[in-house]
Amino acid sequence: MKLGAFILLTVILLLPPLATIATTNEKPLVVCTTTVLGSIVSDLTKGEVTVEVIASPSICPAHYDVKPSDVDAFRKASLILAHGFEPWVKELKETSKTQAPIVEIKGPWNIPSKLKKVYEKVAKALQDNLKLNLNERLERCLKGIDEIEAWLKDYASENGFGEKPIVCMLWQRPFLSYLGFKVVASFKPPEMVSMKEYEAVLANATREGAVLVVDNLQSGTELGEKIAREIGAVEVALTNFPGTAPNLNNVTQVMKYNAKLLAQALKEASVVKETVKLRNEVEMWKAGALIASVVALIFVAITVALALKLRKGK
Repeated sequence: MKLGAFILLTVILLLPPLATIATTNEKPLVVCTTTVLGSIVSDLTKGEVTVEVIASPSICPAHYDVKPSDVDAFRKASLILAHGFEPWVKELKETSKTQAPIVEIKGPWNIPSKLKKVYEKVAKALQDNLKLNLNERLERCLKGIDEIEAWLKDYASENGFGEKPIVCMLWQRPFLSYLGFKVVASFKPPEMVSMKEYEAVLANATREGAVLVVDNLQSGTELGEKIAREIGAVEVALTNFPGTAPNLNNVTQVMKYNAKLLAQALKEASVVKETVKLRNEVEMWKAGALIASVVALIFVAITVALALKLRKGK
């Protein structure tokens, strides 16, 4: 009995503490400032890490207001990924006293060639800081981007995107030009647009016959809607971030989603154009009928006057 108790005590003493076991089994926490970075990490790691995203995809990350839970996320992070344009990252770093490396993944992501570079940068950050082997997964992700690029080119051709004149928010311009649209005017974030710039957009859009006004969802849509009303075009809002609609889990899905929104908007623009044409024709026929009526009345009046004159002459 004493020997059994001795063996049990020895085994217990040799076991690592429970806290050590829990820490060993925990996945690294990768904190990402946006759903763009969060989705890329998820695509590359497939569950090997825990991903936490700070900013909501429905607003511009530069305007995000930090919460107490964000401080905790920074404090617990094994790695933090940011784009570099988020002013609140420095505040969270100082407040949280985080020991995690902060890696800035700079550059645009809304056309396939640029997105591939972002995937490569994120993969390097994960490999360098968390010692993950991501070569095969990165290769599969890059192949997936090539596939969506082929799809986008075919879809743009099938739906007649080429050289369609449009107005757009500045941050959507690269994607729209890539799809073949003719961007005749673009505008900055609404709070930065002067009256002179607004009038120039209207003038260019009217002169070129713009059929669409393309907004950036995260920047707001009021200005784009106002421009569309002024020039008789259709407004459509595209997103730059995954998570703003069901099944938008990464940027390639966002690209496909945006392309479909544009195709639908062009169909609406075609209907609007046809409606305006018919309305103009109706107005023209009304004007013609009115003129004909006036001419007929004048003719009747002259005829009556001549008849009366002839009767008096007799």
